[in-house]
Amino acid sequence: MKLLTIGAFAAAAGLSPKALRLYDELGLLPPAAVDVESGYRFYEPGQLDRARLIAWLRRLGMPLARIHTVLGLDAAAAADEVAAYWAQVEAETARRGQLATFLADYLGGRGSADAALGLRYAARTDAGKAKTSNEDTAYAGGRLLAVADGVGGEAGASASAAAVAALKPLEARAVPAHELLSALAEAVGDAERVVRGIAAGGGEAATTLTAMLWSGSRLGLVHIGDTRAYLLRDGELFQITHDHTWVQSLVDEGRLSPEEAESHPQRALLMRAISAGGGHRPDLSVHDAMAGDRYLLCSDGLTCSVPAESTLAVLRRRNSPDEAVDELIALAHAGGAPDNIACVVADVVAL
Repeated sequence: MKLLTIGAFAAAAGLSPKALRLYDELGLLPPAAVDVESGYRFYEPGQLDRARLIAWLRRLGMPLARIHTVLGLDAAAAADEVAAYWAQVEAETARRGQLATFLADYLGGRGSADAALGLRYAARTDAGKAKTSNEDTAYAGGRLLAVADGVGGEAGASASAAAVAALKPLEARAVPAHELLSALAEAVGDAERVVRGIAAGGGEAATTLTAMLWSGSRLGLVHIGDTRAYLLRDGELFQITHDHTWVQSLVDEGRLSPEEAESHPQRALLMRAISAGGGHRPDLSVHDAMAGDRYLLCSDGLTCSVPAESTLAVLRRRNSPDEAVDELIALAHAGGAPDNIACVVADVVAL
């Protein structure tokens, strides 16, 4: 049988002579013969199939050690090994793609990183179809998410903006997890003082507030009124706030069903809010955030216009936060949008 020189064999196999020498040293493709005096390598034509297989596996990016394993298997087992390797590559590529998306958002000012978790987020408000003014405020930043729904026209709009503004300085502080709730409570107190000043200028002024402040993998939640926070985890949607409304109190007492509450004419009557009178304490709680969590903060302009199952369908799609916010507001408009709409969507991602 005529042997091929290393140059001719390399050309036929689509490899370089340098690669063939490496594969010889690693025991992947020893030559058929070696010239004793010159050390020149020669190959049999029958070795071309093995050489081409090595070349193809290298193009897949398979490490040489794993190629050695594949070459030692029968055809069926080798096929399974290649499939398993590619599944691993796809999983790793997906993880890297998630990280790349997060980094693009982070560098573009649409995300934040804290410890081993990152946050991707979007916030938007909309006046709706029936109102000419917008009394809702929405905010999303590196460590803070917030929505507020003002009451009292222009004064209410100022109150909602003031409530969120009182929280914003917390983003610049490294708040330890054990101080999250005290920091949020203090910020709400600051908001009350500002709202009191707005009311002193004339007119009713009050606002709801639902906000989250991150510290590592812990988040502090402050809530007062009927703005809401939801958590999507493992495909299930959980409301993690409790409405402070008269209608909800009837539901809590068993005098009204949740279905009846949805259409009750006084469902927006608040029992607690940030107001000039003060005295209404917010709910405060600490939660553990996990990679893969998706949070929704919104005003009743969304929850009263969009059925829960439609909201769940949008959030489950794992679109970007920007896309989810746009879709939810579009659904609110399709549902009539009789009130202002505030919406924040944030994804927790592992770095």
